[in-house]
Amino acid sequence: MLSHIKAERLKWRRTFIPKLVWLAPVFTLLLCAVLMGGRLFQTGAYNWWYTMLLPGSLSLACSLALQKDAKMKYRGLFALPIDPRKLWAVKIIAIMQWLLATLFLFLIGITLGGILFGQTIPLVNSAAGSFLIFLTILWQIPLCLFLAARLGLFAAILLNMCGNILGVVAFNTGGLWDYIPYTITFRLMCPVLSILPNGLPVPAGSPLRSTSEIFPDVLISVAWFIVLSLLTALWFHKQEAK
Repeated sequence: MLSHIKAERLKWRRTFIPKLVWLAPVFTLLLCAVLMGGRLFQTGAYNWWYTMLLPGSLSLACSLALQKDAKMKYRGLFALPIDPRKLWAVKIIAIMQWLLATLFLFLIGITLGGILFGQTIPLVNSAAGSFLIFLTILWQIPLCLFLAARLGLFAAILLNMCGNILGVVAFNTGGLWDYIPYTITFRLMCPVLSILPNGLPVPAGSPLRSTSEIFPDVLISVAWFIVLSLLTALWFHKQEAK
């Protein structure tokens, strides 16, 4: 499996994916430094990061990861004596590593920015927030890979970003929306980072500050990731028969 992951990442050498791993966090941090002049730097950077720029970068990375294989109609992959479901899993794991790396770079950058401009989010909360973002956005990897394979790069990015915007609007609606994964990251950042999806602080005494839903919401996100990974791997396996 490790050799397959290395081979997958070798395909990225002449793509934008390796640069995107550091460009996405650097752009986010510079944008907030310029727009806010250092004022509320950490709060603004996190808000831009998890609502728009990270999901957009992840959608782009997933789409680019499929581009070379898609141009060859996946003949190169299906010619290998390996179960296509395993090859699909390799792509998911490789993007997971990319996601973890870009989140780690963002965490370093926002911590250094806090030292420079003034810390508004404690390091423990910042680390916990980044870890929860990782766990609750994982499910978008198989989804974006599938959308890119079926509809192409631009459609995958557009549809996933529309989903994130809908999640911002409906994150506190309740009911069935509590199980829609697009709302979960935004809901969990309220007690951990004390930030609403619109960038404003969570009011003192608000029920959104409660940490009781963190564990159930993480379980829901991970369940979505597992289900989508299995379903999309099964779909990819069936493409070989065609």
